[in-house]
Amino acid sequence: MKKIIVIVGPTAVGKTALSIELAQKFNGEVINADSMQVYRGLDIGTAKVTSEEAQGITHHLLDICELEDAYSVARFQVDARQKIDEITAKGKLPIIVGGTGLYVQSLIYDYQLGKKSSDVQPEVRKKYEAYEQTHGKEALWELLKERDPLAAQAIHLNNVRKVVRALEVFEITGKSILMPEKEPEKLYDDFLIGLSTQRALLYQRINQRVHQMLDQGLEEEAGYLLTKHPDSQGALGIGYQEFKPYFNGEASLESVIETIQLHSRRYAKRQLTWFRNRMQPHWFDLVQKPNEVNTIEFEIKNWLKGAKEE
Repeated sequence: MKKIIVIVGPTAVGKTALSIELAQKFNGEVINADSMQVYRGLDIGTAKVTSEEAQGITHHLLDICELEDAYSVARFQVDARQKIDEITAKGKLPIIVGGTGLYVQSLIYDYQLGKKSSDVQPEVRKKYEAYEQTHGKEALWELLKERDPLAAQAIHLNNVRKVVRALEVFEITGKSILMPEKEPEKLYDDFLIGLSTQRALLYQRINQRVHQMLDQGLEEEAGYLLTKHPDSQGALGIGYQEFKPYFNGEASLESVIETIQLHSRRYAKRQLTWFRNRMQPHWFDLVQKPNEVNTIEFEIKNWLKGAKEE
């Protein structure tokens, strides 16, 4: 199996910086695994790596979509696996970096997305179709987000048919439409790194990052997105959707900042839950223990040599 390094974890724990350092150390190239960073123009709110931060390291799957495009986990599977093949063929090491857990898991494993046609009950489907007619597609998607955040992460609110189908499957089976029918096989020899830090410190860093984004021009970026592409997938992202009441004259900038911070903290908590429950990373805290990067590099060297873990 091809070897890949994977770096996961919540926002604001140093994934980007570590990926650059490891790419320099081990002749690597970075593959983005963040569902919002694929969009051109969404730079500040997604904390997309800058050219200065990249330090000449090649990055893939950034800015590959227009704002009106709908990007999916299935498309990411194809794109990322192709990039892994290309990078490996050059004799370099692919380094996958991102906080979108579904993207990472579906890449590493032979994830067959979807459910059987037997999971169909017309009356259940009609109920959700009626709900959409009465309350609108955004309310329908919010219902999916509440019941099956895994599917909501992958399905755009404009795709009403898929949203209805996901709600239907969840009600009938009690499981996400994206959960595999059988245990998927691993496709790569991966060294999986999980970054985190103490909860209060993480939340403090998230709050600070939101203020930094405002200083960098987040309000203008959000204004363009919500004005020119209000129905885009990106407009649903944290850091953008919270500006809607502000631009409508219904909320202050201070309340928008607080809401972005709150949503970002909640998302970080969900990210950590996902990676701890569904994957088994080597966990490190580079915020409080920056010297642990030496341990990471030592373990990667052994892994690349084929050394078995104790």
